[in-house]
Amino acid sequence: FCSLVPAMLNQDGLHGPSTTYPDSTTKDNDDMQSVLSLDDGRWSAPAEECTSTPSASLEGELSQLNIRQPSPPPVLAEVHPDRAPPISPSRVADPTQGLAISETGRYHNLHVPVKLMECFLRVAEANTKRSLETCGVLAGTLKKRTFHITTLIIPKQKSTSDSCEATNEEELFEVQDKGSLFTLGWIHTHPTQSCFLSSIDLHNHYSYQVMLPEAIAIVMAPTDTRKKHGIFHLTDPGGIGVIHDCPERGFHPHKATLDGSPIYEHCSHVYMNADTKFDMIDLREQ
Repeated sequence: FCSLVPAMLNQDGLHGPSTTYPDSTTKDNDDMQSVLSLDDGRWSAPAEECTSTPSASLEGELSQLNIRQPSPPPVLAEVHPDRAPPISPSRVADPTQGLAISETGRYHNLHVPVKLMECFLRVAEANTKRSLETCGVLAGTLKKRTFHITTLIIPKQKSTSDSCEATNEEELFEVQDKGSLFTLGWIHTHPTQSCFLSSIDLHNHYSYQVMLPEAIAIVMAPTDTRKKHGIFHLTDPGGIGVIHDCPERGFHPHKATLDGSPIYEHCSHVYMNADTKFDMIDLREQ
């Protein structure tokens, strides 16, 4: 699991050291191809498909952005080992993650740079070799009714084999504030676990999705032989309702949704875009 507080949705010009990763500068390898190949091919849609204009019937639905800042700030799930014996994350993985079934047009499309996940795995490599999680924040812009991830921010953090907690979070806020960047989601590794969202991950992602319905959670699981990565969000209203009403902390099971849907699902509004470049800002080096 990963504990990250979403930065505010602010406006001003980018500041801080960054590394640009154009899509043409890094060579592909067999392992990364398997990581970037999704189950049903939906994510690898060509750029021209990704940039298609919403139909006239969807224009009304997309006429206004549903962006709101929770007040007070969301409380993230925390582990309290003194309250109860620890529970393995895999035992409460909510493994019945759903397919991408959310209604077309309900969310604005969100474009992810093709090389972003490869870049993140390289940044996380040292931790992964030591079986430690790594986390990052996905930030970006809104252009022509489509969100684009343009910045991968790696915060200062402390990690274990099944946890990652950002520290010095004010630095995250500063980078996004100065760069006029939306918080579009987060990414983290499961170096020793399979590809899923733990109960703590679900609570963490709730903080992002109530701010921006399009927000995504990317899980990278390099040792999972069945699925090395996933792009998820909470179902709405099913999963959103369950997490909103859940008072538990740490690793714990969740009750079923009222509508019978899975608590979280693969995203239907996300496209891998080979034309999008991005910056990587590693705050651990500052």
